[in-house]
Formats: sequence, structure tokens, C-alpha cells
Amino acid sequence: MARAGLTTERLVQAGAELADEVGFDEVTVSALARRFDVKVASLYSHLKNSQDLKTRIALLALEELADRAADALAGRAGKDALIAFADVYRDYAREHPGRYTAARLRLDPETAAASAGVRHARMMRAILRGYDLTEPDETHAVRLLGSVFHGYVSLEASGGFSHSAPGSQESWEWTLDALDALLRARPSS
Repeated sequence: MARAGLTTERLVQAGAELADEVGFDEVTVSALARRFDVKVASLYSHLKNSQDLKTRIALLALEELADRAADALAGRAGKDALIAFADVYRDYAREHPGRYTAARLRLDPETAAASAGVRHARMMRAILRGYDLTEPDETHAVRLLGSVFHGYVSLEASGGFSHSAPGSQESWEWTLDALDALLRARPSS
């Protein structure tokens, strides 16, 4: 019989919180069992293994990010939408470092296709429609923006910008201005 109060959703939420506290790589079914003061075996009626737990945390993180991005983008277009979208990723990474890492977990194609990652791609492409890009430039732009956002957030999180002036916020704004200018200047193929 499963311990009262333990559900898959509760375990995944606790796993996500644990990832934020100790790092996504440290999340295991054993660590989660210790958190609930239960035997590991009692969690196997809810989770297959640690990889299943990590996949579920990744899906939760993608859903949370997509919901935040959708809220932030409502009524925005062009540069304003680009900045709002970028800020969602940066803010989420700051608030939930373990979940942010989880959102980067490589998912199998079927799981990825059913995940909120698809919503992220649609939102990014909707933002880029404001820049009048055609294929393959739109795909290049999606990859560029994703790389810049993730790279900046990762470097900032590791303290890469904390040792010199100007401050990280000023550089972030400069980076987003530069991306907007680049996308506006790019002639259609």
C-alpha cells in the first residue's frame, strides 16, 4: 500500500524543489525517499526509476516556463516580446536553477513532441514573425536566440559576470538590443 499523501505529482514537485536546492544531477529516487522519510521501494508505485523522475521534472519545468512565457508575451510584439521572452528564461533560471537545468534534459522524440517544448518553439517563432524572416533564416534565428539566452544565463549563474563592470543587467539589456538590431537588419533569404 502506498504511503498516504504520496502521489506522482507530489513526488515530482518535491523532486523539482530538491533539484533547485541541490542541483538537478543530484536528484534520485533515493534522495527523494530520504526527503519523505520513506523506503525507496515505496516510491516505485509512483516512479519507475531516477530517470523517470528526472524526465517528469523536466516536463514540469518546460510547462512552468511555457506558462510564464505565454503570460509575459500576451499583448506584446517585436522587441518588447523578444525582451519579455528572454526575461522569462533568465528569471526562471535565477529562481529555479535545478528546474532550469532539467528543462534542458534530452527527451526521447515522442516525449519531446508531447511536451511543452513545442509551445516554446511556437512562441519563439511567433516573436520572430515580427522580424519578417523567412526560412531557413527563421530557424537560424530560433537557434541563435536559444543559444544566446541559455549561454548568458549559464555564464551568469556560474558567476562569470560578477567580477567586473558594467553590471550583468546592463550587459543583458545590451545583448537583447543587439539581437533585436541583428534580426531587424537581416535581409530575407
